[in-house]
Amino acid sequence: MTDYRAPVQDMRFVLDHVAGLPGIAALPGYEEATGDLVDAVLDEAGRLAGEVIGPLNRRGDEEGSVLENGVVRTPAGFRDAYLKFVEGGWNSVPFDPEIGGQGLPWALSTAVSEMWGAANTSWALCPMLTVGAIEAIGAHGTAEQKARYLPKLVTGEWTGTMNLTEPHAGSDVGALRTKAVRDGDRFRIHGQKIFITFGDQDYTENVIHLVLARIEGGPPGVKGISLFLVPKVLVNDDGSLGPRNDLRPVSLEHKLGIHGSPTCVMAYGENDGAVGYLIGEENNGMACMFTMMNNARLNVGVAGLATAERAWQQARAFAMERTQGRDIATGEPNVPIVRHPDVRRMLMDMKAKTEGMRALCYYTAGRMDVAKRHPDAEVRAAAQSDLDLLIPVVKAWCTDTGCDVAFTGVQVHGGMGFIEETGAAQHMRDARIHPIYEGTNGIQANDLMGRKILRDGGESARAFIAGMAADAAAVAGSDNPDVAATGTALAASARALEQATEWMLATGPADICKASAHAVPYLTLFGNTAAGWLMGKAAAAAAAQGGNGANGAGAAWCAAKIKTARFYADHILSRSGGLLASIADSGDTVMALAEDQF
Repeated sequence: MTDYRAPVQDMRFVLDHVAGLPGIAALPGYEEATGDLVDAVLDEAGRLAGEVIGPLNRRGDEEGSVLENGVVRTPAGFRDAYLKFVEGGWNSVPFDPEIGGQGLPWALSTAVSEMWGAANTSWALCPMLTVGAIEAIGAHGTAEQKARYLPKLVTGEWTGTMNLTEPHAGSDVGALRTKAVRDGDRFRIHGQKIFITFGDQDYTENVIHLVLARIEGGPPGVKGISLFLVPKVLVNDDGSLGPRNDLRPVSLEHKLGIHGSPTCVMAYGENDGAVGYLIGEENNGMACMFTMMNNARLNVGVAGLATAERAWQQARAFAMERTQGRDIATGEPNVPIVRHPDVRRMLMDMKAKTEGMRALCYYTAGRMDVAKRHPDAEVRAAAQSDLDLLIPVVKAWCTDTGCDVAFTGVQVHGGMGFIEETGAAQHMRDARIHPIYEGTNGIQANDLMGRKILRDGGESARAFIAGMAADAAAVAGSDNPDVAATGTALAASARALEQATEWMLATGPADICKASAHAVPYLTLFGNTAAGWLMGKAAAAAAAQGGNGANGAGAAWCAAKIKTARFYADHILSRSGGLLASIADSGDTVMALAEDQF
């Protein structure tokens, strides 16, 4: 398996020229994010990822986590790597200094998170879930809950989880049966949850579970769900640890990939009931949990990017080293396979998609920073509108695309890709969970269609598409022919997305099943176009810099950036017309068969 090396140069370029980090650093509270500090953060994070966390990736896949005598044991080295992560303050990067954070932008934290995920997907899932728990408690917890739990969650001394799914319910959270029984000013939780990532581990002395449950006597369905904070070990008033709570992992799931990550079946209240504390208002648990889920959905999209980057690095190295066949242009025998045109096509496809994913993830994180920090309320609202629109796109498009990239990586290896020793297959297996995590991608597509497009009559989407179209016109006017061609292709893709959006707006109110049946290709079109838009912006910035780019972006690097964007335009944006046809011109074939005809 190829060693991981963080693509710091591309990360910094995208942060500056796509996510808008220089402007973000000028926002109130982000003044510490100077250029020198950003460089230091990226360099040091890249060192930890490459030298400490990355080498554990293969071991984690082979050893897996195990449950022994009620105790979860992670693969050798995972705990030590986590302790170094905590010692370095890496868990605290984006959080407010008043709760122990470093107060740095989410855009920068997103780049750092990509490194952890690319180095070791399984290992990175633990801090990813903790971030979401911090956000939920910070937004909805009481002052006492924040004071008691946030400081150690922010440092990473304790970890957090999210407990939604139950065996009988799957994604239908409203069908959950876990119950909460009043016990004075707290509750006793009884029930079972499945698919709980890092529901237990041997890293830390406490785990803070956020658990959805139904208070006895509450309304049925999602309107009767509440959110509870349920610690593995109870915390005394002085902050010291008390007795073990009535919860435990009863088994670990046997999975296709991410073997190093313990995915737990958790039992709550097998005896007197697990002590839990209400977060937010009664029967408002889904609203509280969505704070955590939206954060997690962005981070899962980043995980899709991260696995793609690792698969791309693996495939690139193999193609450079593997010799096989003749060069069809010169006849030279036994050449590196990177010389073969179809291998080049696969590598370019992997590279272009990975760069497009990075641009989309970092841009979205930058909009989060603006939504949180900008002093102008209207600017904050506009950024939040973009963020709400993009979250399902980032989650679904980046994870689907990450699977595509990892799949192609196996193909680049040929027969060797099917052999576990090369490591290519692990990336494909690990990537496959991401389209399922935090709401399957079909759910994300329906969220985009229903809650984001139809609910506001297309106002947010129309404004976003208009912005892309305006930028496309500017990029198409470039003096650089490759940049101009990218802009022209982007303009056509934006028109296709506009037409598809109008079709959704016309169809949805009259026939919601028909609109829903086309939600996934609509999201794919949206993701392809949005990433292409940002690739065009990056190409224009590279052309403007020439050979004088910051962070070592010389002429050859800038030229590669421009050519990669042109490939994206030629080979990915060119599919937009077909996606539009599959949405608007495909009739009712998705729902055409009766159930007994399948």
